[in-house]
Amino acid sequence: MDALCERPRVVAIGGPTATGKTALSVAMARRFNGEIINADSMQIYRELSVGTAKVMPEEQQGVPHHLLDFLPPECTYSVADFTASASNVISEITARGHLPFVVGGTGLYITSLLNGVSFAPEKNDPQVRRKLQQEAAEQGPEVLYQRLKTLDPVYAAKVHPHNLPRVIRALELYEITGRKMSEQQQNSRPSTPPYRSLCLCLGYRDRSVLYRRIDQRVDQMLEKGILAEAELVWKNRERYRTAAQAIGYKEFFPYLEGKQTLPECINSLKQATRNYAKRQLTWFRHQGEVVWLYVDEENPAVQAEKLIENFLQG
Repeated sequence: MDALCERPRVVAIGGPTATGKTALSVAMARRFNGEIINADSMQIYRELSVGTAKVMPEEQQGVPHHLLDFLPPECTYSVADFTASASNVISEITARGHLPFVVGGTGLYITSLLNGVSFAPEKNDPQVRRKLQQEAAEQGPEVLYQRLKTLDPVYAAKVHPHNLPRVIRALELYEITGRKMSEQQQNSRPSTPPYRSLCLCLGYRDRSVLYRRIDQRVDQMLEKGILAEAELVWKNRERYRTAAQAIGYKEFFPYLEGKQTLPECINSLKQATRNYAKRQLTWFRHQGEVVWLYVDEENPAVQAEKLIENFLQG
């Protein structure tokens, strides 16, 4: 048998926040005897459920979920950690005769996994990193981003200017090794991906509908207790460093510090989430073979079922 045909099949469901990925993935996993691997970089953390829109036990409908709600908030977790763990889980699910579904809004996790990106052991230099962090604090993160644009414009185009950790990591790599992050990423992809994959992305033709859904979700999060979670993160912000930078929590810090009103912080969260959704859309649209399902035009479950059936028969 051709080795390419022996590659495990994987279905990915991605797209921006508030598009219904959870409900669709559970429905499809039930229909096709599947198990779900979480590909959301914040839903891995315990204690943080409301602000991360984590799928709750009653929503899972008995479908096994992996890499979800398993890590203490003080721990760091990288895309390299995810791809290594998810690859192992895919092997286990496939060995059981079930279909792996990789589901979430962290596009870097999904595409790195499906493309088989390998991550070389990171070369770190705490002294270089501290120097860069001090520069950002004194001169502003924009200075570092502009430097990255000069040194590695290809990678800079993929990174949001405010994503300081990724900007610093790329500059650190260049200072230590002389290698550009874009070159390292290009060299890390195999010629043949490790999986036969179908990547479905949910979206809205009418962007204003998506933004209304986001506003509604934020209002629902308030009802479910997001403020208490934000306070937990704020009180532990020195230990919960990843969560303290996450959308959904940091927007409430000015309220908890008595610097802004609650309505002001709520509006900030809605705007930050809309901006994040734009970045998610941009990421997935720049990927290769993605099939878009538009929630405001068609029933995504009907479309997804047909597409998965054809994928499994191919």
